[in-house]
Amino acid sequence: MKTALYIVGTVVLALAAYLSLWPVPIEPVSWNAPTAPGYSGPHTPNNLLANLKMISLGGEEGPEHIVLARDGKLYTTVASGNILRMNPDGSGQEVFANTGGRVLGFDFDASGNLIAADAVKGLLAISADKKISVLSDKVDGESILYADAVIIASNGKMYVSDASARFAPAKWGGTFEASILDILEQSSTGRILEYDPATKVTRVVAKGFSFANGVALSQDEKTLFVNETGKYRVWKISTQASKVDVSQPNQEASVLFDNLPGYPDNLMRGTDGKIWLGFAKPRNATIDKLASQPFMRKLTLRLPRFMWPIPKAYGHVMAFTEDGKVLADLQDPSGAYPETTAVTETKDRLYIQSLHAKGLGWMPK
Repeated sequence: MKTALYIVGTVVLALAAYLSLWPVPIEPVSWNAPTAPGYSGPHTPNNLLANLKMISLGGEEGPEHIVLARDGKLYTTVASGNILRMNPDGSGQEVFANTGGRVLGFDFDASGNLIAADAVKGLLAISADKKISVLSDKVDGESILYADAVIIASNGKMYVSDASARFAPAKWGGTFEASILDILEQSSTGRILEYDPATKVTRVVAKGFSFANGVALSQDEKTLFVNETGKYRVWKISTQASKVDVSQPNQEASVLFDNLPGYPDNLMRGTDGKIWLGFAKPRNATIDKLASQPFMRKLTLRLPRFMWPIPKAYGHVMAFTEDGKVLADLQDPSGAYPETTAVTETKDRLYIQSLHAKGLGWMPK
């Protein structure tokens, strides 16, 4: 009996030591998460996003960003690192390029070059003949660790989100894993950068974001809309801002949407001046409760992954005006199409972006 008790005691002590002391990569910062609003008001539950039509991607997955380009072709990035090109109905699929990393966002410049925010490589340019070059992978002497989204202004300047200055996908097992670490830590190291191809200079527009994600330009191109995924909000930032710290009050940055019901991801301009926003996941009550408990967040990472409080699947996208009026809200509570990160709107279709889906979802307008 004594031997059995000794063994049990030893196991319990070892487990307690592991849960308390085993090294983890995050140094959590305490913050006060707002009480989740739930799905109400403009976000009242509905099934308008359910039963999407599906375009097969031939075994590829994760159509994270979709653009209908001037050549009439649909382009999308996938988890393998490929950038696929196809007709709008999904036919004629081919691999346009592979960067050797993971492109999360892209845009086309005036010369027709595909400008890619590659989470592994930085800001890249891919010419029509598929030549790949690095435009920028550093700012102020620091590496761009997690290029996430990019949008190009009419003057050629490129605005890029560097989601985290702490966790690079190349080092921490991929984009999803690195994003979890960054959001759990809440050290708010995300930045918005500007790259000027005329001068080849990269500068910091704003910093202090808890996972800086989607970026869109206002129609007059004086304002940037930025998703701050880790704190459930959307910002408006002046394009003329310089190293503005959004954690401090200032006149060049203001919150457009606060305390959203999910984790906002990409931003895409739609028709008639609207902007589409996608939610990768809904809010999770356990994660919000851990906001002010740094030790418990460390302990969470010591648990088996199946015990982590990963939010459930829930399809959700919305469209809004530049002054913050919600124009449309489409949901699928079943989460059949995972991580609905945004919408690409064409004249007759809505294509739904996703970080992990095994096909390209769409619905008629």
